[in-house]
Amino acid sequence: MSISNSKAEKSAAGRSEAYEWLQSIVVAIIICVIIFTFFVRLVDVVGPSMNPTLENGDKMVVSGLFYKPKQGDIVIFRKDEYKPDALVKRVIATEGQTVEIDFNKGIVKVDGVALDEPYIAAPTINQLDFSGKQVVPEGCVFVMGDNRNDSTDSRKAEIGMVDERMIVGKVYFVIFPLDRIGSPYGNM
Repeated sequence: MSISNSKAEKSAAGRSEAYEWLQSIVVAIIICVIIFTFFVRLVDVVGPSMNPTLENGDKMVVSGLFYKPKQGDIVIFRKDEYKPDALVKRVIATEGQTVEIDFNKGIVKVDGVALDEPYIAAPTINQLDFSGKQVVPEGCVFVMGDNRNDSTDSRKAEIGMVDERMIVGKVYFVIFPLDRIGSPYGNM
């Protein structure tokens, strides 16, 4: 009789342990779903417009929780009139700032001051639809890709100034590929 009780106890203990493991896995999955639904997102870089900072295929962690755009931030935004996919660009200027670009010298100025841009691939010589000085309207940002001469950004009429409400969030770091893990901001 003690032998069969021992087997029953072991069987019950095994079921209990399996149930605890299953419960832990389900809780972990629910927590991950909540985190990736409400707090952070994983977004892929598509195209060369952010080279050399971000490369095609990089996977980034993005969050828009309590986010207010600042100059120099790399952001993900939507501009459905241009294309349905999310775009990744750098914030060059925020509301009230004036953007001016000298395409002969390749220099971008914000409020009359040339930006120090060690992150760009080459000086800005591709004008697209941009002309003169432009003041960023309230609630908007002016964005550009780091690969200025191969980027469709706020210089193009279809994108123009980006409404802050269209910003999905700020890029915080790259998580893949493994050799590129880390902050895309370098020593800024």
